[in-house]
Amino acid sequence: MVLGVWDGPGRAAGLALIRSAVSNEWTARLLREFIIGRVVRRVVGTLGVPPAEAEARGALVTSQLAGLIITRYVLRVEPLATLPAEDLVAAVGPTLQRYLTGPVVLPR
Repeated sequence: MVLGVWDGPGRAAGLALIRSAVSNEWTARLLREFIIGRVVRRVVGTLGVPPAEAEARGALVTSQLAGLIITRYVLRVEPLATLPAEDLVAAVGPTLQRYLTGPVVLPR
């Protein structure tokens, strides 16, 4: 889903938002609240885990996706920048799945 959104017509707006968030705390806060509140919490909320564990899992997923977006669409690091979406999903999907359902180290 994430790659479908970023490979679609809204990419320019998304890139502008990411670039702004890197250098502007207000924009970073808005983006963080949107991603965590509207996307990540909904996903980890379906896992049936304690809140602290859900938060840790959500942060791990967010870090992976943010890194992927920046690497693929902002920095355009090859071969990730032009790798077909299905190949990228096959490479990154298992890591995201592990973050969601595998063992995770919780904050103390």
